Amino acid sequence: MTEPAATPSVPLDSATSAARAVRALVDGGVTDVVVAPGSRSAPLAYALADAEAAGLVRLHVRIDERAGAFTALGLALGGQRPAAVVTTSGTAVGELLPAVMEANHAAVPLVVVSADRPAELRGTGANQTTVQPGLFGVHVRAGIDVAAGEDPALPVAAALRAAVGRPEQGMPSGAPGPVHLNLAFRDPLVPDGADPDAAGAQVHGGGRHGAAGDGRLRTIGASTADGAAGAEGTAGGAGDSSTGPTDVSTGTAGRTVVVAGHGAGELAAVFAAHLDLPLLAEPSSNARFGSSAIAPYRLLLEHLGPAVTRVVVFGRPTLSRPVTALLARPDVEHALYLPEPVAWFEEGRRTERIIDTLPELLAFAGRGGDGWLRSWREAGAAAEAAIQSLLAGEDGLTGLHVADAVWEHTDGNLVLGSSNPIRDVDLVAAADWHPLEVFANRGLAGIDGTVSTATGVALAAGIPTRALLGDVTFLHDAGGLLLGSGEAQPDLQIVVLNDAGGGIFGLLEHGAETTTARYGAVVERLFGTPHSVDLAALAGAHGVPFQRVTTLEELDTAMERTITGRSIVEVRAERSTLRDLHARIRRAVADTLTR
Repeated sequence: MTEPAATPSVPLDSATSAARAVRALVDGGVTDVVVAPGSRSAPLAYALADAEAAGLVRLHVRIDERAGAFTALGLALGGQRPAAVVTTSGTAVGELLPAVMEANHAAVPLVVVSADRPAELRGTGANQTTVQPGLFGVHVRAGIDVAAGEDPALPVAAALRAAVGRPEQGMPSGAPGPVHLNLAFRDPLVPDGADPDAAGAQVHGGGRHGAAGDGRLRTIGASTADGAAGAEGTAGGAGDSSTGPTDVSTGTAGRTVVVAGHGAGELAAVFAAHLDLPLLAEPSSNARFGSSAIAPYRLLLEHLGPAVTRVVVFGRPTLSRPVTALLARPDVEHALYLPEPVAWFEEGRRTERIIDTLPELLAFAGRGGDGWLRSWREAGAAAEAAIQSLLAGEDGLTGLHVADAVWEHTDGNLVLGSSNPIRDVDLVAAADWHPLEVFANRGLAGIDGTVSTATGVALAAGIPTRALLGDVTFLHDAGGLLLGSGEAQPDLQIVVLNDAGGGIFGLLEHGAETTTARYGAVVERLFGTPHSVDLAALAGAHGVPFQRVTTLEELDTAMERTITGRSIVEVRAERSTLRDLHARIRRAVADTLTR
């Protein structure tokens, strides 16, 4: 929605207005702001500089607004609190749309602050002026246009409440998500030199946790500490007349599985282990651990899936066609656990039974029957052994080798790119080890902005971070490597699996013999998008240390190295044999299970 702000009796000059906007951001819990250069946004830049000098915020400067927006997205993800991106007017605002769309569907509190021309210049053909109010449409939780001279403090506070899922009184609460503040400024755009504190005095003072409280990012699956324990208490509490005693033995024949999609959280793992149910957990669920986790689950569904009678879903499944097929089966009962509002689907558009309390979910799932979990664990162990045996005999490195090494050696945060890398990890990542936290842009699963997102994740809390990307994903956000002189350097290692094009399409219908027989050259040009970019030269141009590894031993050594500052590790792989490799893996697993 686009809302007007109240007009003060005495119009504020641009410096004062900007200072009050910045103070409201700080009071609302914003500690990191990404700034792109521009003239119309200069009042905000000066006010933010004063706030940084006072120790109230950290600034991160990016010349590419799209990279800046994804950096802010990563800061919000890694810091679990709202982060802001500030731009000037015109096309600069449009560059933010991809990150805003991702933040919408992934429920990330991204705060967009765009500068604009005053009302008298809009629609006149004034340079760098377009229609900015409402630009992001349905993708923002709130869109507020603040006229030049108006006090932005209350609009900023209202926007921050909407960003963290606590909108104005009388409005329904919703999932966290992006908001858009469009602030108009009149000349002069530079603070009065005779009064250097004109902006700064407005910023100093005030707490960081005013309008938006602690600003923590709420996700579907709460952590064990702040979700599971409290919910378990509710399940066992006395006097709950609506649910009565919890009986976890009511499931149909005890053949339930738990699917943990993106953002499910630790609760999914605790829930599955508590009931002795197989856990089918995607890497970015942050639930892929524990006694119930089945690592190569997607290859087992063809063999064990027909016996499933019920499915409990935590988070948002996005990776696997076998899981999608399981969730579409009419002979299987499905429940989706939603204790809080989410942004990734519209009400009434999912077919699962929606459950918002743990007692009801426990009763729906039921405890696993005799031997149910054991059969999945034994099959999973056999499948893992078959996959590792096959990979050990391969000549050269593949994406699966890289995924295995990256997962095994990451004890900090891990960011996974879309397309093949996250699916490779999903296939081979063992459940007896887990990185500190796994991030991925699965809101819309785009490849854009991933380098910048990983940079933001690493900067948010200063935790060493590793990112695994394909070459096309890396090149799409090569601009994210550009950090200006003096800007904070993240502790970030970027591992690039370079197969000189888009390998995922070869695993889809486009790579089938029936398609390539007729459209082989077309598929390679339009989907494979082959290239010969020198990644070492690209890294050198940005001053980022680079290493190319060619053997498994070199790869393990590179992964064991302490992550300090930025670095790039390139692993070259062959794309043309990828489809055959995955076919051989499926056959090897099938042969093992039938034996």
